[in-house]
Formats: sequence, C-alpha cells, structure tokens
Amino acid sequence: MAGINACFAEGVRLFNQANFFEAHELWEDKWNKAEGEERIFYQGLIQAAVALCHVQRGNYAGAISVYLKSWPKLAGFPAVWMGIELEQFRGELRRYFDTLRTSSNACCGNCQSVGPGQIVSTAQPPIIRWASM
Repeated sequence: MAGINACFAEGVRLFNQANFFEAHELWEDKWNKAEGEERIFYQGLIQAAVALCHVQRGNYAGAISVYLKSWPKLAGFPAVWMGIELEQFRGELRRYFDTLRTSSNACCGNCQSVGPGQIVSTAQPPIIRWASM
C-alpha cells in the first residue's frame, strides 16, 4: 500500500468495520481538497458510505436514493483505482442495494424486525479490498 494516502486507508478500515459515518467524515476532508477524477471518486465513495449509514439507521428509501447517486460516479473508474479493487466493490455494492430495491418492503428477506417499525438489514454490507500490488 505504498503511496496510498493514510487518511484514505483509515477511511477504508473504518468502512470495512461498518463505521460508515466515520469513514464518510474522514473522506469528506479529502473530497473537499480534491480535484478532477479524484474528487468524483471520493464523492461516489462518500455517497456509498452515507447510503450504508442510512441502512444502519433504517432509512431504506434514503439509502437507495443516495446509492443511486453514488453508482454513476464509481462506475466511471477502472477495476482497480487508488489501490482498491473497485470492480469488486461496485459488484458487492450493486448486489447489496439490488436486494433492497427489489423488495416490496425494501429488505427482500434480508432484514429482521427489532422493534415496532424498526427493521435491520441482515445482508452482509460490501467491503473494500486492497488490490494486490
């Protein structure tokens, strides 16, 4: 992972621990300073983290809405980008949200009730893998 920004790497670690809000906060500083393709990439990644944060909070409609904004940003990059297996991540992200989108209750059997009006997704959220160098 030589040459990978420490802030980006820490965000990946947080994301993979399902600390999506914290990852998004860390990456937001990088996004604010970035330009061009890097800025678009960070925006897509941040939106993916925010979408998953919405899932954690039970806001499935909001999660799907933000995910749909992230997809075109992430789709424009090659399979490996900034040291991560982006194609693998996009695939996991797409499958995760397709499950939510195709269900009448926005959960498609991958959710469980935890209280009145509360539903938690039991599907495994996507993770970000480092590319082999």
